[in-house]
Amino acid sequence: MRFSRPRGTQDIIPPEVDTWRFVERVFEEVCERYGYRWIRTPIIESTDLFVRAVGEGSDIVTKEMYTFTDRGGRSLTLRPENTASVIRAYLENGMHRWGGIQRLCYLGPMFRYDRPQAGRYRQFHQVGAEAIGSFNPALDVEMIQLVVEVFTGLGFSDVDVRLNSLGAAQSRGPYRAILLEALEGLAARIDPESMDRYRQNPMRIFDSKEYGDALKRELPSISAHLATEDGEHFARVKDLLTSAGVRFTEDPYLVRGLDYYTRTVFEVYYGSYGAQSALCGGGRYDDLVEECGGPATPAIGFSAGLERIVSALAGRVEGKPGAGPPLRYYVVCDGEGSEDRALPLGSMLRARGAAEVDFSGRSRKKQLQVAEKKGARFAVIVDAAREGALTVRDLVAHSDAEVAEAALPQWLDDHEEKEGGA
Repeated sequence: MRFSRPRGTQDIIPPEVDTWRFVERVFEEVCERYGYRWIRTPIIESTDLFVRAVGEGSDIVTKEMYTFTDRGGRSLTLRPENTASVIRAYLENGMHRWGGIQRLCYLGPMFRYDRPQAGRYRQFHQVGAEAIGSFNPALDVEMIQLVVEVFTGLGFSDVDVRLNSLGAAQSRGPYRAILLEALEGLAARIDPESMDRYRQNPMRIFDSKEYGDALKRELPSISAHLATEDGEHFARVKDLLTSAGVRFTEDPYLVRGLDYYTRTVFEVYYGSYGAQSALCGGGRYDDLVEECGGPATPAIGFSAGLERIVSALAGRVEGKPGAGPPLRYYVVCDGEGSEDRALPLGSMLRARGAAEVDFSGRSRKKQLQVAEKKGARFAVIVDAAREGALTVRDLVAHSDAEVAEAALPQWLDDHEEKEGGA
């Protein structure tokens, strides 16, 4: 081998990719039922977009971004997350003038230079959704409902929705001073470099992996210091979740690692998946559109890492992820020149269901073994020596039928009608 994939990346090959496609299809179907439309943004963006949106002092910006200068002298970055890109596209394409709520969803690769470990890669993949244009707490609840429905559709029988409020500016300002004072009292237990970061944004202590829960729970929580309006919004979210039958756990120390979050934040956990049990997260970011140069516009969103979900699915969820439409027909090419007839037969069969034509040149016996292994229902054998005639093998009944080539569609109609009525 002269080449290998870069550290922190992976090849997703059959049959593993079938699980990935299963997850993607469930996400797509649920989002579309909720009225979300697809958006695709560039993998590279201006570096300033992420510095502004994610936070200049955040770990993502200071330690994890893949940033480079292009030949025109512009600083560009491989996107480490997609919310900032969606908001940039929302503004640049005039979607803020469309009126109403814009519901958008996406799927694609993101990039962060981080230490690779189980479920975490330097190129990773996210699905996500953004709802832009309303302060209504009901929109927060709808977003959480969507997330729960995705995981239910994937087969997770019991997920834990953890919920908190980070408040808006009227809460964050006074709380910052209270939290910073408490942090200064614990400074002897925090390394100086980290303490400098927390002085810039004290709430990052709650998202830090360097310090355990014991230290964090000595600190005041923001949910106990919410301004009246923020407290009312959070109370309404909880009431609506209860009315909608969505179970949740209030976690006063839950924050998200990005600076743009305001008010409602949430994460979804799957309890039996150990230390890596967080499957997705999201929340409100009511100031981000304005921060990116647009009019004041509220919004909420979530994202989920596909690698984490696929790992959690392996042996931990009831049922087995499907691999899409099952293979219905397998065309066996037996003898030189059989391809001339097999190609149009393949086209005809694909109009009826999934069909594969075997051009491997292997023996008839071997091709039939492959057809069975792949779960095909019928094998259609094209023998180069028998012009105009086919052999159709029912791979479930293990029976053969000799069928005129022109009569194959009618034979399949009759046979499948009997099968359906059985």
